Amino acid sequence: MDPLPRFPAGFRLGVATAAYQIEGAADEDGRGRSIWDTFSHTPGRTRAGDTGDVACDHYHRWAEDLDLVALLGADVYRFSIAWPRIQPGGDGAPDAKGLDFYDRLVDGMAERGIEALPTLYHWDLPQALEDRGGWLARDTAERFADYAALVAGRLGDRVRRWITLNEPLVHLAQGYAFGVHAPGRALGLAALPVAHHQLLGHGMAVRALRAAGAGEVMITNNLTPVVPATDDEADRAAAGVYDAFHNRLFLDPILTGQYPPGLDAGVRDGDLEIISTPLDGLGVNYYFPTRVGAPGSDDELPFRMIPIEGVPTTSFGWPVVPDGLHDVLTGLRDRYGRTLPPIWVTENGCSTEDDLEPGGRIRDTARIAYLDGHLRALHRAISDGVDVRGYLVWSLLDNFEWAEGYAQRFGLVRVDYDTQRRIPKDSFTWLRAALADRR
Repeated sequence: MDPLPRFPAGFRLGVATAAYQIEGAADEDGRGRSIWDTFSHTPGRTRAGDTGDVACDHYHRWAEDLDLVALLGADVYRFSIAWPRIQPGGDGAPDAKGLDFYDRLVDGMAERGIEALPTLYHWDLPQALEDRGGWLARDTAERFADYAALVAGRLGDRVRRWITLNEPLVHLAQGYAFGVHAPGRALGLAALPVAHHQLLGHGMAVRALRAAGAGEVMITNNLTPVVPATDDEADRAAAGVYDAFHNRLFLDPILTGQYPPGLDAGVRDGDLEIISTPLDGLGVNYYFPTRVGAPGSDDELPFRMIPIEGVPTTSFGWPVVPDGLHDVLTGLRDRYGRTLPPIWVTENGCSTEDDLEPGGRIRDTARIAYLDGHLRALHRAISDGVDVRGYLVWSLLDNFEWAEGYAQRFGLVRVDYDTQRRIPKDSFTWLRAALADRR
């Protein structure tokens, strides 16, 4: 395999994780219950009834995991903060032990020369807030801003860059519209206020973080290039509708101050001014493109997903199309122009069948090919003039993959869930060499 192309000076490379997927210690040190605790303990909600009660036991093994980040040679570690550890009931005074944990974690990164990049919300809403309406309730946006201020007040002297929300579109669709993720509501289009309240909470949190002295603030969205199934007018129209829902719903209000037509449920005077508070960066999570056709007579939605054929797929069945990352990034530049802030690719990775050989080696060649292809596509986008500042691999560790439980493995490092042993895969070794080569 040819060496990777050189990225610009100052470009940052790293890895990402999320709290509920790795921390475990679900009932320790005052942590409150989250919607994912409730969801995963409800029979039939997750594969094999898996929960995040233990996960990767990162809460106790964080130092070992940071040693792996340092061994990899990563510049940045993106992690998320568990809101139920900070405010077990969703509001009020913070729990000291919860803040202490993230204090230790951030200090541990500093000791190893790793930049800390925290995400404030990666889908683990305190169950107490869900019981009061969750993201359907406007009050949750205000509570999120209060929580952001508490965390920044404790960690802001060592954290330069913050992410407010992770993939609000996925949380809206999977958690509230279709019910296959926590909190498990299946409201269809009636879930649309969740979009507005997440965006409002984001805007309020941006202001709270800035008031606490934050240097840079971003949001992370899951984005996909949308391709019509054919050149037929009906297919192109359906692709436009899907693009508005998947990509523009959580970007237009932030970058233009306006919702796409028909997607503005619950807006009050002054809301869009808060939501469009300028950002210092935009996080982009990319996994695959989407092919869309006109709906059939039995389809309830105004579009229909069409499989992408003729390309490799991951263990999740997702198509592997590295050029899609280039298309997402150049498409953002073309659509938003000067209003587009610098971009970070905050997640990109794949689940593969990782067989542990008798000698302990894991030859995840498909993951290496995936990462190599996407990094080359990213480099082309930068060469084409897109301002991209960093790239983070999903994920450092195999982990609890939401409704799929532990069946899907995305990590550069294998986790033996019975023993909690960490085993770096060939992809870890490959990326470590690539990172060392650029220095």
